[in-house]
Amino acid sequence: MIEALERGLTEAGSKVTKRSVKSLDINPCRGCYTCWRGTPGRCTQEDDMESLLPLVAQSDILLLVTPVYLDGMTGPMKTFIDRLIPLLEGRVEIREGHLRHPLRESVKRGKIALMSASGFPELDTFDPLVAHVKAISRNLGREYAGEVLIPSGWHLRGQGDWDAVLRLIESAGAHIVKEGMIPIGISSKIHSLVSREEVARAVNAIYS
Repeated sequence: MIEALERGLTEAGSKVTKRSVKSLDINPCRGCYTCWRGTPGRCTQEDDMESLLPLVAQSDILLLVTPVYLDGMTGPMKTFIDRLIPLLEGRVEIREGHLRHPLRESVKRGKIALMSASGFPELDTFDPLVAHVKAISRNLGREYAGEVLIPSGWHLRGQGDWDAVLRLIESAGAHIVKEGMIPIGISSKIHSLVSREEVARAVNAIYS
């Protein structure tokens, strides 16, 4: 799925920098706020976030790719998100009716988009994750650019029209480069390729 998304991005003219946060050394945020008060813009921890922060700061589009783990993103992804606070200033401003931390001057006001897969067939399985990423976008001063959601990915890959799924993911990558947004209908098209009954039968055949 990531390869299909990357194809769509690069063929539309985007330069892609890909990192797997689960394979990197990223410690949890300590909540010490030294990056706001003591060493502005710089975390005191010496780990792989040192190389990731400049990449995020200068990215036009930050694409978060995560499976759904119990109604949300994976632990490593959440740890990565928590460690982005050096990109923000400690002071606050009123923005869109809320107190929010402004981005540092050196940080781009880019976009955030999401790609996620779930074992369940219902699109509302993704609702908590989508709401979370939208909130992250607002707090990081970035525009939310949409999502591509793959319900029952394991079943579609094994028994469904997987080529159709990959084509839709690829088109999502192209759209976000050319138009700045992932079309709303892409996730619904993927959802239509599998039924709840099919998935239930497949799961029960494994565990019965």
